[in-house]
This record gives sequence, structure tokens and C-alpha cells, in this order.
Amino acid sequence: MHQTISPAIFYWGTPVVLITTENEDGTFNIAPMSSAWWLGNRCMLGLGTISQTTVNLLRTKQCVLNLASDDMIDAVNALARTTGAKDVATAEEHTGYKYFKRMNGYKYVPDKFGHAGLTPQTSDIVRPARIGECPAQMEAELMGVYEMMQDADTQGFIALEVKVLCTHVHESIRMTGHQNRVDPDKWHPMIMSFQELYGLRPKKISPSVLARIQEEAYRPFSNRVQVVSAEAENDIRA
Repeated sequence: MHQTISPAIFYWGTPVVLITTENEDGTFNIAPMSSAWWLGNRCMLGLGTISQTTVNLLRTKQCVLNLASDDMIDAVNALARTTGAKDVATAEEHTGYKYFKRMNGYKYVPDKFGHAGLTPQTSDIVRPARIGECPAQMEAELMGVYEMMQDADTQGFIALEVKVLCTHVHESIRMTGHQNRVDPDKWHPMIMSFQELYGLRPKKISPSVLARIQEEAYRPFSNRVQVVSAEAENDIRA
């Protein structure tokens, strides 16, 4: 029997994304978040307007979306209540989300990579570094900003539309015999559900009717196929 409730949060279950952006001094910030969803080669990110990630993204128009696998618990927990904003430590009550972070134990950490034991990798197109330990990494640029909760007293949250420019995946999660496919049986994303961390079941629960559509049918909504050398093509077929 269903009952009416009033949840304080609506994190029903989405992948954990570690967003890297560039700070003003040229260092890189990492922010763990799960308010993200994809359509074609676009991703919508739900963020606070005064978070360091948002400030960096609005200024540089660049980021990397690094997807955490379910074995990266230590790194994600190390980043969970850190911030790249120095003024969180002195935030006053009228400063909204920054005050919320201060009251909930967020600490300023200038070196997020070192703090979480993660390895920076140079990106191909954007300046922010990729995270070497993440099996999937998407270089992206900012395309649109949309204010959220305009009808509510609680404001200060926005949705940012980013366009994926380049996708990197570790060979361990590639589908054998395919250049541009990830094998969902090999890919084990970390999932956040109501603030707790989970993984997926080790295998799919049932064949999908939707999966009868070939993935390449969606190509018009995504990035063009990158040119592959003959040597790389032989490696894929092998």
C-alpha cells in the first residue's frame, strides 16, 4: 500500500560524476556530484550557483565529466565534504549554500587530486585534467545555463548544459569487436541513491526490448565517428 511522504531529497539513483574544472590560479578542482543526466552528446548538470565548480565552469566554459566506478569508494568519500572555495570556512547565515556547507563540515582543500589520491591526466581538447582512475572521462564545453527554482524561496541552483567533445574509456570496459561501444556487462558505475553509494547488479536482469535498436542509430544526436587508423582498426577487430 502506498503512503504519501515528503522526501527532503530526490536522489533516486544516478551515477557519481567527478567534475574537474580549472581554478583561477591554473590548478584543478574536483567536485563529486550525482545530479546529472544525458541526452545525445549533451549532459545537464544540477549545481549551486556559488560552488567553485560552477564559478570555474562559467568562467572557462570547460570541464571534464569523470565517471567513478564502484571500486572508487575511498576517493569519492575523501572528496565528499571538501570544497575549492576558500570563503566557506567564514560563510555567514545569509550566504545560503556556502553557509550550509560550513555548517555540515565542508573543508577547503586546494589540492583535490592529492587529497583523494587521484592521478591527473592531460585532456586532449579542454584544459581541466582528466582523472586517471575513472574508467570513463568526457571532455566537455558549456553550452547553456538555466536558472532553477524560480518559483521558490530557495534559489541559487542552476542547470548547466554541457556538450561532450571527446570521450575516453578504459580498454577494460570496451565492447570487444566494436570501436565506439561500452560493454554494460563490464562497466560498473558507482550509483548514489539517497546519499548512499551502490553498484549495479553483476549482470543485466533481463534482455531489453529497447536494446534491439542498434546503438549507431542514435549517431545523429551525438558526436561524429572519429577517424581511426588502420593499426587501431586491427586492434579493435582482434
